[in-house]
Amino acid sequence: MEPFYWTVIGLARTVFAAQGLKFTVTGAENIPAVGGAVIAMNHVGYMDFTYAGLPARTSKRYIRFMAKKEVFDHKISGPLMRAMKHIPVDRADGADSYRAAVAALRAGELVGVFPEATISRSFEIKGFKTGAARMALEADVPIIPVVMWGSQRVWTKGHPKRLGRTKTPISIAVGEPIAPNASASELTAELHETMERMLRELQGSYVHEAGAYWVPARLGGTAPTLAEATALDDADTAARKARRAQKDAGTDR
Repeated sequence: MEPFYWTVIGLARTVFAAQGLKFTVTGAENIPAVGGAVIAMNHVGYMDFTYAGLPARTSKRYIRFMAKKEVFDHKISGPLMRAMKHIPVDRADGADSYRAAVAALRAGELVGVFPEATISRSFEIKGFKTGAARMALEADVPIIPVVMWGSQRVWTKGHPKRLGRTKTPISIAVGEPIAPNASASELTAELHETMERMLRELQGSYVHEAGAYWVPARLGGTAPTLAEATALDDADTAARKARRAQKDAGTDR
């Protein structure tokens, strides 16, 4: 047992109870009791990583999440993230974080990854990066698909956070391990197909509000379509690159 991580989980569960969050978890037995594995998760809200660790507690495991470097640079969250052995990701140069993740997997750790990289504004499964598959292949460990639904109602991109007592239902499903016995592109395609199917199954048993911002357009909500959301993401990426280039140009003067 890791006292600090265990304490943080206990505090998080206290917060979840105060918020009245209602979790439904299925398939937790698919998380291995020992040994390394890549935990691949969909991404619909800012609090996803706090919820995704719940199924692992069935087997008393801890997940080392890969999170953007800025979280580790913060004076409050940084020490907490390092104490729990999470892995910082520098978007400009991810080689170090990739090596750290593979080393953790080889050491028998569970490493949490969001293959979509960023929150899906459409709440559909976006295109996947191949990092999760490449890490699984290099470390020779399985990929465990994990899908969440409902967490976008608590706090998601472009909408106010709802951290009070909302009694929001959140569904989490853990799929069967995917063995690392194909190419990175083939594994990524299989993972995407599996998680898309799992998400639709979760959505099928969830009560949706017609016209709600957190409901996909496909299900009668007002969230952008996948194509519209991709265009918004592309615009954000272009703006971020422009700001970085402007900053670098200023530094060179």
